[in-house]
Amino acid sequence: MSAAIPTYVHGSDPISSAGVRSQLRVRPEIRLVEEMDVDDAAVAVVVADEFDEATARVVRALCRGDRPRIVLVATTIDEAALVAAAEAGVGGLVRRSEATAEVLTRAVVKVAAGDGEVPPDLLGRLLHQVGRLQRQVLAPRGLTFAGLSPRETEVLRLVAEGHDTAEIAQQMCYSERTVKNVLHDLTTRLQLRNRTHAVAYAMREGLI
Repeated sequence: MSAAIPTYVHGSDPISSAGVRSQLRVRPEIRLVEEMDVDDAAVAVVVADEFDEATARVVRALCRGDRPRIVLVATTIDEAALVAAAEAGVGGLVRRSEATAEVLTRAVVKVAAGDGEVPPDLLGRLLHQVGRLQRQVLAPRGLTFAGLSPRETEVLRLVAEGHDTAEIAQQMCYSERTVKNVLHDLTTRLQLRNRTHAVAYAMREGLI
């Protein structure tokens, strides 16, 4: 059996914290740690009424690098809070009304493995928000969530296919200088060493 996941529970009030701890304590997949050992935790479960600024501060204080990963247990989660929680680094969301030992454990296990856990209806709302942000904010500026414009993505794709600057310029109806400028901007912004590094980065990140 896999080793139990060291898990820290932070509650906005002692009763909330005690309730979640009691649910997790009986699960063999979980090993609860105290606040003094929070640096050893793989996952931190934050219990709150809502994702307000106070909860956001707790999440930001706990998020130091890759550990601990965060599971938020909240009474209410609206669309704005959903996006804010994702931006703050929350990897799993559980409604307090649904926070059984099984549901909590599943969220902790998935988040510890680097996956996400979001109730299906909340996932739909999150995707709707992401789509709206892309359409209304990023697309008018020629950007995508990948941080690359469609032109930059196409240039990288053609570089990855082995085309030189002249061939890319011809295919895209740009001057060679424009193609060079696009690649220069990309490598500078993403702190990449050269074209090969840029292509490797784009492929690794699934951008092309």
